[in-house]
Amino acid sequence: MEEQELADVAGRLYALPFDEFVTARTAAAKAAAAESNRPLSQAIKALPKPSAAAWAVNMLAHHMPEAVRQLRNLGETMQGAQAALDAAALRELSRERRKLLAEAVSAARLAAEQQGRAISGAVASEVEETLRAATADAAAAAAVQSGMLLRVLTADGVDRVDLEGAVAVPSGLGQLPEPPAPPQPMPAGPEPETPRAAGGRPRQPTKPRRQPADEPQKPRLQAVGRTPRPPSPSILDKALAALAEAETAATAAATEAESREETFQEASAEFTRLTAEVREARQRLKGLETSLEAVRKDREAAAAEAKQAARAAERSQRTAELAKQRVLRLRNTPD
Repeated sequence: MEEQELADVAGRLYALPFDEFVTARTAAAKAAAAESNRPLSQAIKALPKPSAAAWAVNMLAHHMPEAVRQLRNLGETMQGAQAALDAAALRELSRERRKLLAEAVSAARLAAEQQGRAISGAVASEVEETLRAATADAAAAAAVQSGMLLRVLTADGVDRVDLEGAVAVPSGLGQLPEPPAPPQPMPAGPEPETPRAAGGRPRQPTKPRRQPADEPQKPRLQAVGRTPRPPSPSILDKALAALAEAETAATAAATEAESREETFQEASAEFTRLTAEVREARQRLKGLETSLEAVRKDREAAAAEAKQAARAAERSQRTAELAKQRVLRLRNTPD
């Protein structure tokens, strides 16, 4: 079985509407079996159905690939800025990422609706989390762009994104780029040379002069107040790199917190709006129930009046019948 054959079939299957996947997978496996390609047939049968969020991301990758391409390009730029410890660039790129993520989630919603299935707010949050991971890791971006995603991806900003069991055909991702290497510290300066005597031989350190026994000992000079030696260039460079990296991490964390705060505010506004709609719907329902009760009473009153009218009509009919019989009797009576 060729891996490329399986990747081609999987690419077609994971581009289908959510409810058509199982039927199409069964048909594709039967078609492969009919061509005597049993290994391919078994591999197709083993392709898992994606989660709702992964399916929405696949719809975005298949039907609106430009949105995924923009996120991947932005992610590569962000990873380069992080490797260069460029905090200012990261702040600007983080703002750009928030904008692109919002647009991409809206595009995923639209793509899913065009394929016959609307996604909930919880699923949309998982879509955003997966797309955010694609901007933080080149392998995750390739997984999203493949259109064969099976589950949600997450990124913590420190470790590589876990892709175990995340892509239907991992070999379809191709050769993944290596992450940008962190900047190397500047080499340390040359070691100070040992003083040499004439002839090139190292000069031996001068031994301290021994004092006579009867000569009083002079107090040794203490090192208190001595100016400390500056750190070597390599240590300084490492300290500056660590400081820049900490600033970058702090900026990324602040940006993430700001994004989460915006999401929280949007969710709070949506909750308030839905609560108002529910309250209004309850008030309308209460009004309708009152109207229904009034109509019910009117109906009962009308039914009672109809019964009374029917009884009156029945009595009138009997009276008329009696009157008719009396008239007939009078006519038959001789004068």
